[in-house]
Amino acid sequence: MSRSQEQPELAAFELRGARPSRGSMVSPTSIQGSMELKAAQADLQAEAHCPICKEDFENPVTECRHDFCHASISEFWKDPKGCFPCPLCHFDCPERKIWSQEQPSQAPEVAQPLPVQKRRNNSQQEEHSSEMQSQPPAPSSGKEQEVFSPSPTSRFVWPIEDAALCSMKQIEYFLKMWRETVEPAEKAIATHRIRSLVLNRMINLRREEVMSEYRQYRLFLQDQQKDILGQLENEKLAALAKLNENLEKFSDHLSSLKCLLSEAERNYGRSELELLASVKEIYRRHANLKCPKVLSVETKQYRSSFPPQFSGLDRIIKRFHVDVTLDPDTAHCTLDVSEDKKAVLRGKMKKLPNNQRRFLAHPVVLGSEGYSSGRHYWEVAVENMSEWLLGVCKEPFPRSVDGSKARRPFSVQDGLWGIGLTRCHDYIALGHKKIDLLPKVAPNRVGIFLDSDLHEVSFYNLHDKSLLCHFSDCASGALWPYFYTGSVSGPLKICKAEDFE
Repeated sequence: MSRSQEQPELAAFELRGARPSRGSMVSPTSIQGSMELKAAQADLQAEAHCPICKEDFENPVTECRHDFCHASISEFWKDPKGCFPCPLCHFDCPERKIWSQEQPSQAPEVAQPLPVQKRRNNSQQEEHSSEMQSQPPAPSSGKEQEVFSPSPTSRFVWPIEDAALCSMKQIEYFLKMWRETVEPAEKAIATHRIRSLVLNRMINLRREEVMSEYRQYRLFLQDQQKDILGQLENEKLAALAKLNENLEKFSDHLSSLKCLLSEAERNYGRSELELLASVKEIYRRHANLKCPKVLSVETKQYRSSFPPQFSGLDRIIKRFHVDVTLDPDTAHCTLDVSEDKKAVLRGKMKKLPNNQRRFLAHPVVLGSEGYSSGRHYWEVAVENMSEWLLGVCKEPFPRSVDGSKARRPFSVQDGLWGIGLTRCHDYIALGHKKIDLLPKVAPNRVGIFLDSDLHEVSFYNLHDKSLLCHFSDCASGALWPYFYTGSVSGPLKICKAEDFE
């Protein structure tokens, strides 16, 4: 049977809703005998009923080429939770798109025997089969190409264009869903890789800095050791020379004493007149003899100290210097704050408006800004000042003249950490207790370094770049720069960072 002869029967098969199973091309020529017709009729009768309610179709609708009753599919999608799958192939229709199909009112008649041409003789069929096998399949239009339903419970024929379009929609939906899942994971992996590279570079850089810093330490300590050992050797030689010289003096003195003793022994047996005359001379010579002093040798104390670049002071100054200014609203009524708010001087009493933030007991002024986080450094010049106190305080801080609230400026107070110079020219540090300081050289400028995150504050003597005092028990929260000028003193001035040399 030729292709043209097969086509009418196939078209009739499609129009009546017959849906042969996918897997192999089925044509009317393959339905042979009454057994095949009965099987086709059974399939057609099954296809005439709704797959959900198992009843005849009422107002049928179709989605992904499957037919259902409108009421049945609506009940099936009653609680979809954002998903509308097909009950047969589970194809998801996010937009719940369905459309009506012509009522198959003649469904019982569909299941009638289909017209089948009588088979030709076996020789013609075999000849046709051999021709079909020997000839390559001729290209046909999209309407002649069919694919079959993947559902094992239903058998129907689809045009390739429709089947491909449905598959493409399914693939596009899943591709979109998978891309939405894959792209964040890829971005996270890329971010972690970049962070790993950055971390490795940071660690390598920090390793080089540490190694370079310790190399500088070793070189500095070697030079300092060589210098101190040389000074010790010179000191030993000088002390030995002085001891030898003193030893010679004692030897000469001892020889002179022995000579006088021998002469006195010789004159002891002489006459009384000669004895008296010689004794007078011996006394005179003995009185002229002076015993040398015993030489005491003291060695110097040598200490190994790191210069500022190794203590980190220069890096602190350059990285964490802040522009501290004075707050005139907190200044005592005897203090004059400069226009740039960088200096304060003790002056005459002035009448000022009442202000709860103003200090009333002592000549004190605070900075205009408190620091609760980060690291901050500032410097204050104290040269030619006879009394001063610098540090940080925790608000609220006592300001009243009431003796129970305002103590002496150099007494331990809660919420105050600082160092200063008293009227007795003693350097002290104030924290939770009072500490006496003994700087090697008098500071002409004081550097204050506040680490709010670690609750620490350090004070540096910029005259010799040495550490004066360190507190590691400061209160949390905002700490304010504190300045006490003393009763009779010169100006207290906040310095610039570039002037720290």
